[in-house]
Amino acid sequence: MEKQMETEYRTDLVFGRNNVSELLSSETPVDKVYLAGDPKNGNFKKIVALCKSKGVPIVHTDSAAINKKAPNVNHQGVLAYCAQKEYASVEDILAVAEERGEAPFIIIADEIADPHNLGAILRSADAFGAHGVIISKRRAAGLTPSVAKASGGAMHYIPVARVANLAQTIEMLKEKNIWVYGCDMAGEHLYYEQDYSGGVALIVGSEESGISRILREKCDFFVRIPMKGKISCLNASVAASVIMQEISKKR
Repeated sequence: MEKQMETEYRTDLVFGRNNVSELLSSETPVDKVYLAGDPKNGNFKKIVALCKSKGVPIVHTDSAAINKKAPNVNHQGVLAYCAQKEYASVEDILAVAEERGEAPFIIIADEIADPHNLGAILRSADAFGAHGVIISKRRAAGLTPSVAKASGGAMHYIPVARVANLAQTIEMLKEKNIWVYGCDMAGEHLYYEQDYSGGVALIVGSEESGISRILREKCDFFVRIPMKGKISCLNASVAASVIMQEISKKR
């Protein structure tokens, strides 16, 4: 069960049971809802039901944690974060590639929880011509103000799809003849020796644990960046940027 909360104050939060219920009933995209209390309690039942119907993740936490995010307000044990832009669908991303007359070039961020890393990945994805970025609904940063700032505005130009199951999404992409590359410092292939001319999906894993086991099983190739210094690996967003530039060059 997810317990982690972001550290910076968010200006796009909505708190209080009635306010959050109204938000979830609207068309406004919602990243997550933080709930302090028993979800079976009558006061929270409507919120839980709305979250389930819209696929909005619920983070079960405590009042003390919510107090830190919304100090000196009557949050009533519930707080929601609005996304900074509307999420795209995977089909929207594929449509961008089709409109450009190009083979799909997609970045998959696997459990990238650091908003600065995700923002930097979005910035590079836009700079190097990717058609979109796919992120997970859980254990990952959403389209927060911090991500928007770190992306240098790129977040507002590149489609970002948020899915419940990355593994299923990758299978769908593979059915469309898209090759899946895993960014892994222990990969068997040097990143600059690959072709990349067809459909490409590049998976970037978290700094803590890399690409998750289930997604590793979906990769067609693992590519690595040769390191000559004392440091054995690069920051996730930096490594992604290096490989994205090579994919762009090869295409």
